[in-house]
Amino acid sequence: MTDNPSADDASSPSPAPGKSDRWWTRFRPAASDSDPRTLGKWIAAFASIYGFVTIGLGMYWSQTPDTFDVRQSAAQYAALTEQEVVTGSVTVAALQETIRTLLEKPGGYLHNDVFPPGVWLDNTPNWEYGVLVQSRDLARALREVLSRSQSQSKEDVDLTLAEPRINFQSDSWILPASESEYRDAGRFLERYRSRLALTGESSAQFYARADNLSHWLSMIEKRLGSLSQRLSASVGQRRINTDLAGDTAAAQSTNAPDEILVRTPWREIDDIFYESRGAAWALTQFLKAAEIDFADVLEKKNATVSLRQIIRELEAAQAPVWSPIILNGSGFGLWANHSLVMASYISRANAALIDLRELLAQG
Repeated sequence: MTDNPSADDASSPSPAPGKSDRWWTRFRPAASDSDPRTLGKWIAAFASIYGFVTIGLGMYWSQTPDTFDVRQSAAQYAALTEQEVVTGSVTVAALQETIRTLLEKPGGYLHNDVFPPGVWLDNTPNWEYGVLVQSRDLARALREVLSRSQSQSKEDVDLTLAEPRINFQSDSWILPASESEYRDAGRFLERYRSRLALTGESSAQFYARADNLSHWLSMIEKRLGSLSQRLSASVGQRRINTDLAGDTAAAQSTNAPDEILVRTPWREIDDIFYESRGAAWALTQFLKAAEIDFADVLEKKNATVSLRQIIRELEAAQAPVWSPIILNGSGFGLWANHSLVMASYISRANAALIDLRELLAQG
């Protein structure tokens, strides 16, 4: 009888599966996937995508917010509480809207960011700081002068809570974050604004007087003077020391040379430039609001045109910058000097501000 190999093969048991046949080996990556060169390609692709995304976000977040209509903004805030716009409402609403813009613009508030792309940005955080300084000055003026009839009168309770919060440090990331303090300041300002228009409520007041306006303008004058000096020092200047000029009995803590070399460090030139643009942006809104709330005072002093000229100079200081970097050429050299151009606008606005204060001081 001959053997039937096909039958024997069919009836014999199949060999036990080896290691390579086990089911979990199907999920092992192929040898080519674990190749260091392939891993490097994946890392390079991820880094490229991450770089493009962060650069795109950074460019989007670096756009300066548009100015807003202060009269329309005041009407919108008044509509939320079903109230009318009264004296002082426009100025307070302008401050509220400025704070809201700082917190809700593209990218939010960036001055305290610790993660990319915000931590890599430089121009926008300095712009924010310029806006913040002017907002702090207006909040201080509201608390100390604009809401009080006399120096011995009582401070408004909501402004005493709003002013220190808007003066909270600008770079606190957490515990508490700067944003939370500024939002609280906005809420207290809203309470003060709503009380201004509340019928039968006399504890909240806004006094649109010439001396009150002049006091606030004196604060702005000092800020603009400082910015103008810092901008002008971009090229370096030897200046005569005039600290004690005009008073023969004047003295200072330590001796100073008769001639001083003033020069802004080159790493701070663009910082000061964008801080100045932020200050100009905020002051444009605040002075437009003051033109409405102090309309009668300005008309009586024939000073409305002077205020509008200040606003015109500040608006010119916010013209688009077409250069990808802030140039710092010498005063009459081949290259442009953006800081000196900005200093020109700020100085003219400051000079007009001084003239306006003199008009307000006249009877």
